[in-house]
Amino acid sequence: MINDESFVDLRKYDQSWFDRGRPGWYILWWWFVQAIAFPLTPHPFSGLRCAILRLFGANIGQGVLIRPTARFTYPWKITIGDYSWIGDDVVLYSLDEITIGNNCVISQKSYLCTGNHDIHDETFGLKTASIIIGNGAWVAADCFVGPGVQIGSNAVIGARSSVFTNMPPGQVCLGSPCRPRYPRQKN
Repeated sequence: MINDESFVDLRKYDQSWFDRGRPGWYILWWWFVQAIAFPLTPHPFSGLRCAILRLFGANIGQGVLIRPTARFTYPWKITIGDYSWIGDDVVLYSLDEITIGNNCVISQKSYLCTGNHDIHDETFGLKTASIIIGNGAWVAADCFVGPGVQIGSNAVIGARSSVFTNMPPGQVCLGSPCRPRYPRQKN
């Protein structure tokens, strides 16, 4: 039998303080454009997807490749450096700022999440924190990167890792929770 007493009272949930960065009509317009324009553009039309993101306020560098199934919650809170790649089914849940450096790879099905909830608060209060991915980093397939995380330049986050704390530069990092394992070396 389930105990009727609950620590959380979602009737008290309130995120009226949260600033999405644009008015509601603009956000709905973005979601509509993303739902229609992105999936209908062929894979080679990354430039068109970058142009659409720029139109909605994203800071996108030159030579960026974005796959048609990538998703961006609020593009005006996203910066992607030159020659970086965003893979299929990547989600940039940008309740807060997401900064991806130059020459980075965010591989398919990875989820960069800038939002969370306070488990000690009976109102389940929303918390947000930015994510920073350093130049030359690779977040491999199906990784989760949590709020407030910084991944150092030239780090590799191994496939299916869950990153809840900062990862140092130049390290191959693996696991759930993700931990640095050994240095990334050039051939």
